[in-house]
Amino acid sequence: MQSLQKKWAALALAGGLLCSVPAMAGQKLCVFDVLGAQGDIYSQMKDYQLAAHQWGADIELKPYTDERIASEDFKAGQCDGAVLTGLRARQFNKFSGSIDSIGAVTSYAQLQEVINTMASPKLDKYMESNGFEVAGISPMGAAYLFVNDRSINNVGKLSGKKIAVLDYDKAQAKMVQKVGAQPVSSDITNFAGKFNNGSVDIIAAPAAAFKPLELYKGLGTRGAIVRFPLAQLTVQIVIRADKFPAGYGEKSRAYVASRFNKAMGVIKQAENSIDPKYWMDLPQADKDKYMILLRDSRISLTHDGIYDAKSMSLLKKVRCHDNAAAAECADTLE
Repeated sequence: MQSLQKKWAALALAGGLLCSVPAMAGQKLCVFDVLGAQGDIYSQMKDYQLAAHQWGADIELKPYTDERIASEDFKAGQCDGAVLTGLRARQFNKFSGSIDSIGAVTSYAQLQEVINTMASPKLDKYMESNGFEVAGISPMGAAYLFVNDRSINNVGKLSGKKIAVLDYDKAQAKMVQKVGAQPVSSDITNFAGKFNNGSVDIIAAPAAAFKPLELYKGLGTRGAIVRFPLAQLTVQIVIRADKFPAGYGEKSRAYVASRFNKAMGVIKQAENSIDPKYWMDLPQADKDKYMILLRDSRISLTHDGIYDAKSMSLLKKVRCHDNAAAAECADTLE
């Protein structure tokens, strides 16, 4: 009898040990932030790391200052997830990666509606593609044109100018060619340097890049930041779905969407901290020309398969919900 009791005690202990072991091993997340572990994106991911415990994940954060390497390590399986710009994340999910398309989201209010919509369980099927899942979308800030000469103040004056384009985003090069400018292949590690040393005349970047990348050097005394959003940039969390607990992605998307206002606080602070002398506003007529140019290019790029057609349709619905009187709301081109 005593022997039998010992066996039951041993089984009970074994069962208790098994129950205390997490359902899945820890997950490594490659986090791109231009400032590495000192940056705002990495800081926000520390909060995310704590929240992820509630969904059954034990996340280790690994900072990267080179987005290409973070993406390649993720593809090679060295990380179970990656925090990337929407432009880079498009290779893993074209639907969510199309949010950052040119001119498709024209305000932060629209972006919040888009992110909330994509966090809805109704769109779960669009968040998964080829074993990858988008587990969260957060605002990174509007992309503005930085020009080294404020006389470049309308679409026509872009002709012949050298514009830095990210080498992995075909949309940018096509857009630049469309206006008669010269695309200069670049990446996140060197596009700012090219602008600051005069190798290119124009770049597109969010306000958050102004101080850390010292873009005031490229602006000098004649340059300006055109206060017109070419696109709404995002930060996206992409994971290998099989490395995380069931239902993790849905919970994660809802959490990240709920943090929209906090992320916007950082963005607004960056925009407001730039000396007003650098900003340049455009007449409405020039803004209208830009919008037509961006829309024509966006439609062409969607036909070429660079942007996702379903995503474009969703983004148009959001724009028309915001401004039902817009001319585009009467057609079916997107």
